Amino acid sequence: VANTGFLSLCAHGRITGLAVEAGAGVSHVTSVCQGQTLRMGTHRLGVAGELLSSHLHQLLMESPNKPWALQALRKATLAQLKKQCCYVSLDYERDLQEAASHHPASFQMPDGHWITLGKERFCCPEPLFQPNLLQHSCPGIHQLAWQSLQTTVPDYARRYMLGNIVLSGGSSMFPGFPERMCLGLNLLSQGTGVQIEVLASPERGTAAWLGGSMAASLTSFQHAWMTKGEYQEHGAEYMHKKF
Repeated sequence: VANTGFLSLCAHGRITGLAVEAGAGVSHVTSVCQGQTLRMGTHRLGVAGELLSSHLHQLLMESPNKPWALQALRKATLAQLKKQCCYVSLDYERDLQEAASHHPASFQMPDGHWITLGKERFCCPEPLFQPNLLQHSCPGIHQLAWQSLQTTVPDYARRYMLGNIVLSGGSSMFPGFPERMCLGLNLLSQGTGVQIEVLASPERGTAAWLGGSMAASLTSFQHAWMTKGEYQEHGAEYMHKKF
């Protein structure tokens, strides 16, 4: 058993840093110091991939596309549409106002019909940074990351974390997501004299799994195993005693 934020850091060869996870069901920001997660530096965001897919469906239903061709969209088709066509805007308000910035993209539906996406392309993932667009009152993922950096103790760990901000999860794979995170964090850090970068591996969509395979191979991680024999002898309840 291990925290997915810690495992995402492991995938990048680190045991101290800030993991920004945007997954399917939920998003998290997790501070990790020497392999230990810091509760004060851990935050949750209820906006993630599945909610963004539903948001995209609603946006399409309100667009000039033919609604009858969109009503019965399957989750797998929406996920593919989102992955293939959507991106994160670096200046959402400007792009929303300037029609020339709505670079269209076409997508072929399973039934053969083609639909065209305009502003839906960047409106879909925007709630990650502006949750209020979906009536969520919590801060955006970049703001949660900054809050984590501000509450992390001790000071030396905070300085180290600034250079070890790791992105992970399928919803972090949107084109423009790393750049928007970087931009947002640097706007929040204005006046501190700090220039923030983020680490965005091309394999970040499965970083937690990759980190898990790496961590599980370490001898120092053996205490976190529950063997098949232990499970058979004590049952599932043993997990609460073991961990």
